[in-house]
Amino acid sequence: MKIITDEKKIDEVLDRGIITNVLPSKEEFKKLLMSGKRIKIYIGFDATAETLHLSHAKNIMLLEDFRKLGHEAVLLFGDFTARIGDPSDQGGTRNILSKKDVLNNIKSWKKQIKNLISFNGFSNPAKVKFNSKWLAKLSMEDVLDLASKVTVQQMIERDMFQKRINEGKHIFLHEFMYPLMQGYDSVAMDVDVEMCGTDQTFNALMGRTLLRKIKGKEKFVVTVNLMENPKTGELMSKTKGTGVFLNLSPSEMFGKIMAQPDEMIEIFLINCTRVSKDKIKEILKLEPINAKKEMAKEILSVIFSGIEAEKAEKNWENTFSKKEIPNEMEQINCTKEEILSEVLVKNKILPSKGEWRRLVEGNAIHELVQNINIRDFNFKVIENLTLKIGKKRFIKIIIK
Repeated sequence: MKIITDEKKIDEVLDRGIITNVLPSKEEFKKLLMSGKRIKIYIGFDATAETLHLSHAKNIMLLEDFRKLGHEAVLLFGDFTARIGDPSDQGGTRNILSKKDVLNNIKSWKKQIKNLISFNGFSNPAKVKFNSKWLAKLSMEDVLDLASKVTVQQMIERDMFQKRINEGKHIFLHEFMYPLMQGYDSVAMDVDVEMCGTDQTFNALMGRTLLRKIKGKEKFVVTVNLMENPKTGELMSKTKGTGVFLNLSPSEMFGKIMAQPDEMIEIFLINCTRVSKDKIKEILKLEPINAKKEMAKEILSVIFSGIEAEKAEKNWENTFSKKEIPNEMEQINCTKEEILSEVLVKNKILPSKGEWRRLVEGNAIHELVQNINIRDFNFKVIENLTLKIGKKRFIKIIIK
């Protein structure tokens, strides 16, 4: 595949708003992209949950953009590092997963991302790799050699470790090893570029250090945004189960996207579609509900297909319009992650948890915007809800 060096096309990728920083510099990285040299660029994900979410989709779509420029794209599944557990964004130690759990997660992920990046064809297909291929083979001598290239002071500088120390929480030795293991991925694959979320910068720079010390080679680190809600600071998290997940059906995903707060419209359009910036400006002029419909269609067209996106929109509109939702309805407040049954009973919407169980079993608790029946007895409120309870009662639940 020919390497594309057209400055306009390169700038479309670099300046869309997904990339937050490039180390050592964006100028040097752009110069490399325009040089005509074919580079190896990768992004890795630890298989710590059954499903990915739209922020992961954004990263894979960006990797596909670089592949389309003619570069070698590698998607690394951290089947070995997933079992160690990256301490990033964790207040405590992660649970260590079994090998079976990790492989099951990866199997599920492959289905979810099949339309986001091209693994087929004769012209520069993306590659999938597993870091157990090299990490599982390291001897004690190899590990000690790696460890000799990094100081304890360097490790302890990591903000998450500093936070734990200040809070008097434990840091286990295997967590110290995680950045070293992820850093060695860059050495084993001999990459030119690593893409990562801003929360993974420390680990990516560890790879840059090891690659320089072991192979005398420089590596670029391209950090990407985390699609943070500008008002609440909330992030999508596969570990915590928050966000729009890729294992949803088209109709479920359409509803989930429609339920996103208005302030996320532009963020989703920039990151999870390839709509031009001019068209994004036009969409943002629409009423929020219409802007969300355009946004949802564009996202589903990428993840599924244009046909599935049209079907999901029609299904949502038909279901939503037939519900005859009143303009005014009873509203109650709660805190995030409260159990829904307790919220409803506490606010005297339902007389008891027994009545809650009866309604859930009868599919009589319906979330209208996402168009789903709530089936989990211990359902937690992680976003605003518009509920239809039974045939006639409508309740809006707002997180305060």
